[in-house]
Amino acid sequence: MSSKKSQGVEFSLSSAEQQAKINEVRKFIGPALNKFPAMCSDASILRFLRARNWHTKRSAKMLKEALIWRLENKPNMIRWDDIAQQAEPGKVYKANYFDKYGRTVLVMKPGIPNPYSVEMQMRYLVYCMENSILDLKSGQEQMVWLIDFEGWNMSSISVKVTRETARILQDCYPERLGLAILYNPPKVFESFWILVKPFLEKRTYKKVKFVYPNDVDTQKVMEDLFDMDKLESSFGGKCTQGFDYVTYSNRMREGDKMMTDFVISGDQYLTPTLDNGFELSEDGISSTDETTSNLESSDETEDLHINYNDEIKVDPNASKQCQ
Repeated sequence: MSSKKSQGVEFSLSSAEQQAKINEVRKFIGPALNKFPAMCSDASILRFLRARNWHTKRSAKMLKEALIWRLENKPNMIRWDDIAQQAEPGKVYKANYFDKYGRTVLVMKPGIPNPYSVEMQMRYLVYCMENSILDLKSGQEQMVWLIDFEGWNMSSISVKVTRETARILQDCYPERLGLAILYNPPKVFESFWILVKPFLEKRTYKKVKFVYPNDVDTQKVMEDLFDMDKLESSFGGKCTQGFDYVTYSNRMREGDKMMTDFVISGDQYLTPTLDNGFELSEDGISSTDETTSNLESSDETEDLHINYNDEIKVDPNASKQCQ
């Protein structure tokens, strides 16, 4: 069963109730269901429902915007050679181990300078997200972010990068984050965290844990989640092998092959067959019908923007939230 809040009270939804919610969202989505089989699967729709507290109209709107974003940005067509240069410093990378629940681990080191534009940084983040999702253990939907604050100071702050990261994570990959561990942030980070929290939905910031190497209680979080022999020493583990760009490049190219196989087989987010409105080309997947405009216009799901207090406001730019 899944929990739902009503006026601050938690109760559970039965499997039948969950399925009824899924079916209602499917009615709102309409013909696009057949064009996006993975994104419109029961598991995927459930993630959007959870992200919108089981409100079907808001969930359908959010899903439509994510579908439009995928059509326009083709995130599953980004390849290692497109973004490899950004990975070289080891600022963001997928770990070569999972947590004890089979969740993919993304390591982030915000203290390492990044000279690239916000747009390029987000493209690299999206590549990491797509690759991490593909690598999830069977039956697992979420990942863990390990954020190492070594070398971080106030000059490392980019409010725009933080805001865009939160937007992409929450709007385009809802409920994919299982846990974010902020490891040994300096005292001055508390001021920045106050600025960051308004960008995060309550469901997201409740997944954030602060861990300090000299705090036995918080360090136990790491011991409960990870095999300490595999966890890097920078996070209190026993593995002293650091990030190696050449080795990592080889791993990512293998991941690219898997992604290509999934796209061609139709198991990924878009099913590229000629009879459903998409075609494969040298540039990836292109739309051959009016899918985007059909998704953008709907009598059933008006453009609603949900703010952090769960109020509803009309937003004329809502269809661009995942761009």
